[in-house]
Amino acid sequence: MDYTNKVILITGGTGSLGQALTERILNTKPEIRKLIIFSRDEQKQFQMAQKYPHDQYKKIRFFVGDVRDYERVKRAFKEVDFVIHAAAMKHVPIAEYNPEECIKTNVNGAQNVINAALETNVERVVALSTDKACAPINLYGATKLTSDKLFIAANNIKGWNPIRFSVVRYGNVMGSNGSVIPFFIKKKKEGILPITEKNMTRFNITLDGGVDMVMHALDHAWGGELFVPKIPSYKVTDVAEAIGPECEKPVIGIRPGEKIHEEMISSSDSFNTYDLGKYYVILPTVPRWSLEEYVQEHKATKVGEGFAYNSGDNTEWETVESLRTLIKDHVDPTFEV
Repeated sequence: MDYTNKVILITGGTGSLGQALTERILNTKPEIRKLIIFSRDEQKQFQMAQKYPHDQYKKIRFFVGDVRDYERVKRAFKEVDFVIHAAAMKHVPIAEYNPEECIKTNVNGAQNVINAALETNVERVVALSTDKACAPINLYGATKLTSDKLFIAANNIKGWNPIRFSVVRYGNVMGSNGSVIPFFIKKKKEGILPITEKNMTRFNITLDGGVDMVMHALDHAWGGELFVPKIPSYKVTDVAEAIGPECEKPVIGIRPGEKIHEEMISSSDSFNTYDLGKYYVILPTVPRWSLEEYVQEHKATKVGEGFAYNSGDNTEWETVESLRTLIKDHVDPTFEV
């Protein structure tokens, strides 16, 4: 896709993935006109501005705002071509105890992004989802599933507008703020790594892998797709062993809203799921384009009825050794393998 003179906006742009997207876009899309970082955290914006000083990075802009505030979102979207929606409340226990706040950001905020995009000249929107949105058992997952549905359904209400809305769903982003690996690295100093459940598994994707997927959706989405990457799983006990083999590892029990294994595609999704090679894609039940043409252009293969994609039943796994290498390469360069 041609990015010449395009304006890109990232909501939640000061988060882990937002910052990785910023770096990728600035390094690989020099033809863009502007990159706008939209977030409510002025301290993180200040810190990012130190990393990207205006005299060297003239295309980056910082816009303080909250996706809960429709008028502010709409103002930010003026003259924007592409929106990457990464803003979210994502911590499961916090969402369980503050449900209304989670709904305001993850559901109402999503609808504000959709409405603002439809009212301006935005061409494409890619929204970030999570494995917890598949068959959710916690409020965070339920709000993100609702968000996914809103973005996919937005393709049905756009009318004459050529805008395309799509969603990317993936597992734990390795090293992201609040995730298990940086938590264990910090706790290692105390000699204790608390394990919630010894059989717990999670999908694993690097920040680069997450960025790749967002850019793929931005470049290739027809509108209404939900993209899912083919990524390995890990056992939480293997993460603990990789980081602190000498540490005590007490089992403390599952936190509110946690699953033992995460899903990204349920068996109920299998009727609309296709294999694209590097990714799976869940297509809308009633697409606004020709399914035959989509399958042909993407060389897509229908998955079998009842197919499910679960971190516990995955065929690809990280080992203690591979995790140590990934941590050093993608999370902490000072980590001793």
